[in-house]
Amino acid sequence: MKPSTEVKIGSLTLKNPVITASGTFGYGLEYSQFIDLNRLGGIVVKGLSLKPKEGNPPPRIYETPCGMLNSIGLQNIGFEAFVKEKLPFLKKFDTKIIVNFFGENLDEYVEMAAKLNDMDGIHGIEMNVSCPNKSGEWRKMGVEPELLKKAVKEVRTVTSKPLIIKLSPQVTDIAIMAKIAEEEGASAVSLINTIPAMVINVKTRKSMIGTATGGLSGPAIRPVAVRMVWEVSKSIKIPVIGIGGIITAEDALQFLIAGATAVAVGTANFINPLSTIEIIEGIEKFMAEEKIQDINELIGSFKE
Repeated sequence: MKPSTEVKIGSLTLKNPVITASGTFGYGLEYSQFIDLNRLGGIVVKGLSLKPKEGNPPPRIYETPCGMLNSIGLQNIGFEAFVKEKLPFLKKFDTKIIVNFFGENLDEYVEMAAKLNDMDGIHGIEMNVSCPNKSGEWRKMGVEPELLKKAVKEVRTVTSKPLIIKLSPQVTDIAIMAKIAEEEGASAVSLINTIPAMVINVKTRKSMIGTATGGLSGPAIRPVAVRMVWEVSKSIKIPVIGIGGIITAEDALQFLIAGATAVAVGTANFINPLSTIEIIEGIEKFMAEEKIQDINELIGSFKE
C-alpha cells in the first residue's frame, strides 16, 4: 500500500505537504509548462492587493552566497485582474489554491479578505503581515503584538475561509506572535518570511539592488527557519507551514520533523522549476525506505 502523504491545514486537506511560497511561483501559469500543477499539495499565488502595484525600482534581485536578496515591492496585477485573468486558469487544476494578500492599512486588509471570501476556486487565504520590502502601517502588524491581534481579529470576522498568517522573523519571540494569531482565529501560521539584508557595491558605494535593503531568502536562512518552526510548533495547536531555503526533500523533512504540517518552496523555484515535484518524490521515497505509512508520523517527531 502506498504511504499516505495527506495533511490538513485547518479545514483544507492537501494531497501532500508541498506547496509553493508566495511571490516565487507567479500565479501558477508561469510554471505550468514545466510541471503538472495537479501534483502539488497547493499553490500560494503572488501577493495580491486591491489595486495593481508596480513594485520597487530595479535592480530588484541580487544573488548572494547560499541565497538571494529581493526587493520586488509586492508588484501585482490587483484583485480584479486576478479574478478575470488568473483564477479561471487555476480552477482547472486539482490542487488547493491559496491567495496571499495584503493592504496598505487595516481597512484594505479587511476589504481584501471579504472580497476573497466570496470567490469560488479559492480554498484559503494567507495574510501577509511580514514583507520586509514595504513600509507603512501594515508592515508593523508583523512585529507589534497589539497591531497583529487587532488585524487578525478584524480579518477573521469577514472570512470563513481557512486563514493563514505569514509571520515575520523580525521579532524577539516568534512563538508569542503565533499564539496571538491562534487566539484571534487563525487556521494556521506560515513562517518565516525573508530576513532584511544588504549587499553593497564597494566601488559605487551603493546597494546592489534598487532599494537600500532587500529580503534574504534561500538556504542561508534555512537553519533559522527550522529553529523558529520548532519553537512555534511547540507553542500552538494550529498547523505551522514551514518556509525558508527548502531546496531538497531532506530540507523539507527537517521542517516536518521540527513540527511543520506543510512546507512552502520558494527560492528553489528560481533555480530549478522542477524542484517542487522532486521534493514530493523525495519525501515519498524517504517514507518508503523508512517504512513510514503516514506522513503525520513524521510531523513533530523531533527528539529532544
